[in-house]
Amino acid sequence: MAKKFLTLDIGAANLALAEYESDGKGALTLLNYGTAKLAAPLDAGNAETILAPALMEIVRERGIKPGPIALSVSGQMVFPRFAAIPFAGGEEKFEQMVRYEIEQNVPFPIDEMVCDRQILGDTESGDKSVMIVAAKIEQIESLTDALIGVGFSPTIVDVAPIALTNAIRFAAPEEEGCVIVLDIGAKTTSLVIVEGDKLYNRSIPIAGNNITRDISQALGVGFEEAEKIKLEKGYVSLGGVVEDDDAVADRVSKASRAVLTRLQAEISRSVNFYRSQQGGGAPTKLYLTGGTSLLPQLDQFFAESLGVETAFFNPYDAIKVGPAVDVDALGNEAAMLAATAGLAVHQAERARFLINLLPPSIVEARAEKAKVPVVIAAGVVFLLALGLVYAAIDRSSEVSAAKLEGVSAKVESLKGYERKLKDATAEADKAAASAEALRALMVSRSAAVTRLAAVRGALVAGMWIESWKPGKVTIRGWKDRLGALVAADAAKNGNKKRTASEIVVARLKGNPAIDANTVKISDMSSIGKDGQIEQFTVELAFK
Repeated sequence: MAKKFLTLDIGAANLALAEYESDGKGALTLLNYGTAKLAAPLDAGNAETILAPALMEIVRERGIKPGPIALSVSGQMVFPRFAAIPFAGGEEKFEQMVRYEIEQNVPFPIDEMVCDRQILGDTESGDKSVMIVAAKIEQIESLTDALIGVGFSPTIVDVAPIALTNAIRFAAPEEEGCVIVLDIGAKTTSLVIVEGDKLYNRSIPIAGNNITRDISQALGVGFEEAEKIKLEKGYVSLGGVVEDDDAVADRVSKASRAVLTRLQAEISRSVNFYRSQQGGGAPTKLYLTGGTSLLPQLDQFFAESLGVETAFFNPYDAIKVGPAVDVDALGNEAAMLAATAGLAVHQAERARFLINLLPPSIVEARAEKAKVPVVIAAGVVFLLALGLVYAAIDRSSEVSAAKLEGVSAKVESLKGYERKLKDATAEADKAAASAEALRALMVSRSAAVTRLAAVRGALVAGMWIESWKPGKVTIRGWKDRLGALVAADAAKNGNKKRTASEIVVARLKGNPAIDANTVKISDMSSIGKDGQIEQFTVELAFK
């Protein structure tokens, strides 16, 4: 029987929401998906204001209906621990020793943590090789509460590196040797080594933002401008004395190589630790995924520096794609969706590694909810059975009538429960209406934030928004700062000179949130003493 699964991967800078279907026989199909950028880094205090609007933006644009959902969190949010624990003394003693390992190796009180563990296999000494994963309850609850607030119901909280490993195992079951999975995101790189029943993972604080910062310093531009240059001209230099004819691209490629060389050194250290501590073999293949993995020549760089076969991981070589999915767009975004594929594998009960950090509050609430129909059903069965026993003991009309009257009284009491259930249902409907109103508010807030970010992203240092009216945005800037911008732009574009307003218009037209055909300048002037401030009004419409 076919089942549908909702999955959500929460990264440092982006969200990926995807809907899958399982045919019940092991095959998975991607039905729908969407991605969104987060307006700011997530923490325990801002999930509702940062996560919820971005998620509802995807829901609105892709038409995905909220429901039960499995989510994965960044490896940076968890504390992984691998230990060899003896099984002597039975299950209870074993769990006590697992708890002791957590208390000794996690830097927070255990009652502030949500933990899960999985036995990976037996060690050579006969102990159990155990993977322990822990996270702060406060951090996980901030995410699940935000999802619940917009209509989703979390069922699984997995960890992105483990979800990726399950996706690899599902998509490439023939990979039996030592395989490295490298998920290069914005803030961190998640390294996973998997070999048979062995598993090792580590979060490395070297990733895409490090490259952007080095480009910013090398070119003397702001972080946002450096990020744009990285996306437009970035690639990884393969070393040697060869220089790019484009001076900017050459400096960007060498800055990228310098950062990735540091990352390569950390990977080599991790591999050496894995081989010495867990007795693992030499890596036979490296899979790349994550947004930063799309940097051109990255695969060649790692193939040469690590001396191992390197490939980009695309789970949709093994997972079918539904008719509503744009296959061309998916080819560019598969790296952003790999963890969602692993979550679908987990939900379809095809995963090798089963970690669930669902907060205790949700587990307890679900257990209490499950008890209600059971208790009511048990009461009805008991009363029916009682009535049958009375009828069998004395078949006389008088006794039967008396007993029937007693049963009727019990039935009347049950009607009281029925009224309470109706009242509870009415309250639930009222809460659902409030949630829908909140969802609509979140959608409107996310649209406003997206539009403001689209316009602000087109501005440079020395510019600011003076006024914002429907369809018209007035922008001002210091004349001397704008003159420097124009000169720098001309130098970069072969002395082809554009005005500051033309540069801003070009940037606005390139933003996916804005209808490029509507962008134009409607008014230009100089104000202030000696005209030191330039002002222009841009007409535009948002998609």
